[in-house]
Amino acid sequence: MQHECRITVLETKVFPDLQEKYLADPKSGPCPFFHAGDTFVLKRTPEQDDFYHLMNGKFCGEAWDAVSRYVYTALQGGSIMKGWTNDNRMMITCCNDGTRPVIFKIERIDIPETPEEEELSRNRTFSIVPRMLTRGNRKWRQGNNH
Repeated sequence: MQHECRITVLETKVFPDLQEKYLADPKSGPCPFFHAGDTFVLKRTPEQDDFYHLMNGKFCGEAWDAVSRYVYTALQGGSIMKGWTNDNRMMITCCNDGTRPVIFKIERIDIPETPEEEELSRNRTFSIVPRMLTRGNRKWRQGNNH
């Protein structure tokens, strides 16, 4: 089975009060690189290796540093954040910029190559249903064990 990874910008935030207080340019505003709705599909094949080539400059370096581990996991067919999100093929994360963060959705896209993989893909469940578990003397929800 082959895998691709889709990165979608869900939203951008800006905190003018923090920029005013801490930045050299107190009016720097929102991220100039990304906009809500921007979508990137990454491949890792012999012909096109977006991960290795860091998307050829199509992605902010700081944001790439924050999301690349999830992208790599998706491109290898792994569970991006098992038990944390409601779908093991997806993760919500953000870049490192504390005064104008960008929120990303990272998704693994499975591409079956054989009829058997197609059947496996169709019958597989990736959703996580929270259930009550027992931990020590208290009950806790799976994925919320703080």
